[in-house]
Amino acid sequence: MWLRLRQIALVAEKLAPVEREFADVLGIEVGYRDPGVGHFGLENALMPIGNQLLEVVAPIQENTAGGRYLTRRGGDGGYMVITQCDDHAPRRARVEALGVRIVNQFDSGEFRNMQLHPKDTGGSFFEIDEQRGERAHDADGPWEPAGPNWHAHRRLERVTGIAAAEVQCDDPDAVAARWSEIAQIDLGSAARRTLPLDNAEVRFVPCTDGRPEGLGGIDVACADPQAVLQAAEAQGARTGDRQVHLCGMRINLV
Repeated sequence: MWLRLRQIALVAEKLAPVEREFADVLGIEVGYRDPGVGHFGLENALMPIGNQLLEVVAPIQENTAGGRYLTRRGGDGGYMVITQCDDHAPRRARVEALGVRIVNQFDSGEFRNMQLHPKDTGGSFFEIDEQRGERAHDADGPWEPAGPNWHAHRRLERVTGIAAAEVQCDDPDAVAARWSEIAQIDLGSAARRTLPLDNAEVRFVPCTDGRPEGLGGIDVACADPQAVLQAAEAQGARTGDRQVHLCGMRINLV
């Protein structure tokens, strides 16, 4: 069985300004807006980065789960680590055996979704999904949440992929062990706080930025780091030699 990092979800108070930030700094563009998220009182934008997706959701009504998450974490930031598996049934059985609650799930026939409760995983929302149908397991294959034509909106001049997700935790060792148990993947050697996926990794780090547990950063493979850094500096979003800060997230250029 394999497990890939396929999508990162962020949450913002307002969608349009964040879209502009990502376009101006990372050079990516919106490839799809999912009308289905309106059921949860949200609007969204999905932006391809290579064969992965960066999603931003924002509340459009009061008392939504996304809005409550914004309040808990003190503003815009990371929301979900979304993975793709090759066989959903054993993943579901594993989650049930461990007593992990499922927050949301659906089966469209071509796509199976399983979003796990962050109180049972620790750190952040962890989602395990399976795409089915023709070319479903190809690295560059279809991904139903991104719509039918997301490939046409890839812009690779500046960034080409998502190499890592960084989850900040009160107890990184315990959370890393829990995600390892759920994913059935042994932890890597970097202080045993790194979960190696098929195409990326998930790092578990202490909370050091004054914010509570959550998805605190991502690493992006960068084709033109100078262009990204210059654009970020113009917006006051550059935070290091290889780092920018967008939508409440540390974005490391690798």
